[in-house]
Amino acid sequence: MAEPHTAAGGRTVAELVGTVLADLGLAHVFGVVGSGNFALTNALVAAGVPFTAARHEGGAATMADAFARTSGRLAAVTTHQGCGLTNALTGIGEAAKSRTPLLVLTADTAGAAVRSNFRIDTDALVRSVGAVAERVHSAGSAVADVTRAVRTAVHERRTVVLSLPLDVQAQPAPPGATAAPLRRPAAVRPGRAATTELADLLQRAERPVFVAGRGARAAGPELRALAERSGALLATSAVANGLFQGEAFNLGISGGFSSPLTAELVRGADLVVGWGCTLNMWTMRHGTLIGPGAVVVQVDLEDESLGANRPVDLGVLGDVAQTATDVLAELLARDEKPVEGYRTPEVGDRIAASVRWVDVETPDLSTATTIDPRVLSRELDRRLPAERVVAVDSGNFMGYPSAYLAVPDEQGFCFTQAFQSIGLGLATGIGAALARPDRLPVVGTGDGGLLMAVSELETAVRLGLGLLVVCYDDAAYGAEVHHFGPGGADVSTVTFPDTDIAAIGRGFGAEGVVVRSVADLDALDAWLAGPRRVPFVLDAKIATDGGAWWLAEAFRGH
Repeated sequence: MAEPHTAAGGRTVAELVGTVLADLGLAHVFGVVGSGNFALTNALVAAGVPFTAARHEGGAATMADAFARTSGRLAAVTTHQGCGLTNALTGIGEAAKSRTPLLVLTADTAGAAVRSNFRIDTDALVRSVGAVAERVHSAGSAVADVTRAVRTAVHERRTVVLSLPLDVQAQPAPPGATAAPLRRPAAVRPGRAATTELADLLQRAERPVFVAGRGARAAGPELRALAERSGALLATSAVANGLFQGEAFNLGISGGFSSPLTAELVRGADLVVGWGCTLNMWTMRHGTLIGPGAVVVQVDLEDESLGANRPVDLGVLGDVAQTATDVLAELLARDEKPVEGYRTPEVGDRIAASVRWVDVETPDLSTATTIDPRVLSRELDRRLPAERVVAVDSGNFMGYPSAYLAVPDEQGFCFTQAFQSIGLGLATGIGAALARPDRLPVVGTGDGGLLMAVSELETAVRLGLGLLVVCYDDAAYGAEVHHFGPGGADVSTVTFPDTDIAAIGRGFGAEGVVVRSVADLDALDAWLAGPRRVPFVLDAKIATDGGAWWLAEAFRGH
């Protein structure tokens, strides 16, 4: 592909950066374009990087985050200097706290522009939310600066904010400057002593449970093989949901979204192994899912993560897939038969019958004008195609799509919840939809979160996305209503008049319907039948659940 050139025949630094990023594998860029990032964005497009224009920088950042999580490829968000970056900060904070490999390409004021109204302390700002601050310092260092930022993002799993001062962007690029390809480092192998000790623990365990987290999303086959040999049940944290889909001894999500049976079986384990999982308060329900006397093991790439949230009996430093492979090899070398462990016929039958919330009987709270969110979620799981990617916003409703909607694999669930900000769900769904265009994208959101980010409905319509937006609409910030209301507090600040969100969706060019009963879902069936060229907004007026079970977990954590 021909490189962009200036009128004088040479490239600018902005054009060089665009070419280098394309050469280093940048898969997609999202953003809101202003004067400061105009030249860079055009350079990226000219170099072949797909660009998606969002309506707000916060939405663009979350789209890039979701695209990276779902595709496993490097994505970026580009912003104008100053206010463009501050608008994106919540999305950047979510990505940073989730350790998403992501680039933020932000314009910056020239070094001498000390009185510019756009001037902010960019480095301090991005570090405050856990991102890494990098900078293109000069024309001569541009290739090295960009390469360093990409290497940090990809190899260290960090969100990196790369500042591009306007005066540096405009400098002539050195002739012939190119970047060398990045080579991924070899997987970190665990120490021999740790491998042997974990193998010993698995041999002695009668009821082992594996809990896989974000760091294990690429290690599904290795963990399945080791679990089968050692008789372990399989579970995940919320962010790794779907990793063991189709496995007979899959417990689903461990933590606040666990079904009663999942919680019982995890709590009954005599050995709990966290694989790329920090075993935090959400995944372990503040430690209540670790039974008395249970041995706890944690496997992670980073020493600082081992025992960070709770004491562990054994910390193993190593790549998850490599560790599982080495432990399995150790067990096979001992030439002993596979053990039944926790995988008894009785446990298998119970898992098949009731490990999922869709199989748990609950009372129907529906009224003449509202639908029980559990009834709604069961119906959605039954009606929607199995090949789906589910994105979930934050709020009182969030466990319903998380626990009730099955996903085909770990790329079928995108959970931008590390910052616990409402309003990220719609952008998450758009980013995930672009990463997996072969699947039905489904957004589970509340009315508060959807209305906060509703401008991105135009983005979804403009892109022609067949996106299903399920709004669990209780005309309130339900978490606060259910937490503070029972104590007699005035909740008028968190309750609102009923809003026809379906009509708002139609105003943006989507299809939409208000749902108060199962019969109202016929309109969804018609949209699902095709051709699904525009989003569908399902405004479900939900019955009160008195405060969902995961809500108590959330507030207890604070």
